[in-house]
Amino acid sequence: MKKYSILILLFILILSCTKSVNKNDALDVFVSVLPQKYFVERIAGDKADVHVMVLPGHSPATYEPTPSQMKEISDADLYFRIGVPFEETWMNKLEHLNPDMTIIDTRKGISLRPMDSFLSLQNKMSHDHHAEKHESHDHSHQLDPHIWLSPELVKRQAITICETLQEHDYANSAHYQTKLQSFIDELTALQQYVQERLSNITHRTFLVFHPSWGYLADEFDLIQIPIQIEGKSPTPKELAEIISFAQEEHIRVIFVQKQFSTTAAETVAQAIDGKVISIDPLAEDYLENMRTIVNTFREVLDED
Repeated sequence: MKKYSILILLFILILSCTKSVNKNDALDVFVSVLPQKYFVERIAGDKADVHVMVLPGHSPATYEPTPSQMKEISDADLYFRIGVPFEETWMNKLEHLNPDMTIIDTRKGISLRPMDSFLSLQNKMSHDHHAEKHESHDHSHQLDPHIWLSPELVKRQAITICETLQEHDYANSAHYQTKLQSFIDELTALQQYVQERLSNITHRTFLVFHPSWGYLADEFDLIQIPIQIEGKSPTPKELAEIISFAQEEHIRVIFVQKQFSTTAAETVAQAIDGKVISIDPLAEDYLENMRTIVNTFREVLDED
C-alpha cells in the first residue's frame, strides 16, 4: 500500500512537471496597447501568451502599470513597444525589472510623422500668405505614435513581430510565417475595403479632439483637424478659431475617443450646431474596429 502511494505521488509530480514544461513552451509576451495584442496573437496563435500593458479604457499618455503587471512582466520573454507616451516613463524601469526580457521596437523601418496641430493643418489646406505667416507659431515637434491605425504600417509591424517570434522560437518558424501571410492578406482586404468605402466621399476633412488618425488620413487621402493642441485643450482664443474654421468648412461632426475628456469637443459641436461621435483607436479587434470606423467616416463625410 505504501509502495502504491509513493507511485501515485511520483505520477502527480511528473504530471505537474509536464504541465509546467508545456506552459513554458509558449512565449510570454507583453505589448503596450490592445491592437498590438491582436497583431501578436494573429501571428503567434497558441505559441505565445500575450499581455497588454495599457488596460481597456485607459489613456496610453498617462497610464501607470499596476503592481500585478509589474510582477507578471518580471517573467516575460518579449516586450513589443510602439512609442506611446507612457513608455517614455516606464520602459527603463521595466527593463531594469527584467533584464532578460527582449524589447522590440515595432516602429522599426517606419518613418514617423509629426503630431498634427490645428495651425499646421490649417496651413496645409490653405495657400494664401496669411496662412504661411502662422507657420512659425506651430511648435508641435512630437512624433505621432499611432502607427497601428494605418493598415499598410501594420503590415510592417507584423513582419517585425513575425521575425522576432521566429528568432526566439526557431522550431515554429513555419507556423509564424504561415500566420503572418494570412494576416497580411486580411490587411490587404481591409485596405481595399477602406479605399472602396472612401473613394467618392463628399468631404475629406474631419475634426477630432485628439490627433490619433494621421497615418490613416495619410494612407487614404484624408485630413484630420485636431482640437487638442500639443496635448492640451485649446485656449478660448484657439477654440474660437477652431469653431470659425469648422463653420467655414461646413464641418458638423467632431470625433472623440473615450480615453479623453469631451468637454472642448462638445463646446465646438454646440457652436457649430453639430454632434460628437465616439470612435476608439484602441479597440482590440482591429479588423472589425477599422471597418466600423471607416463606415462611420463614410456616413459623416459623405453628408452635404
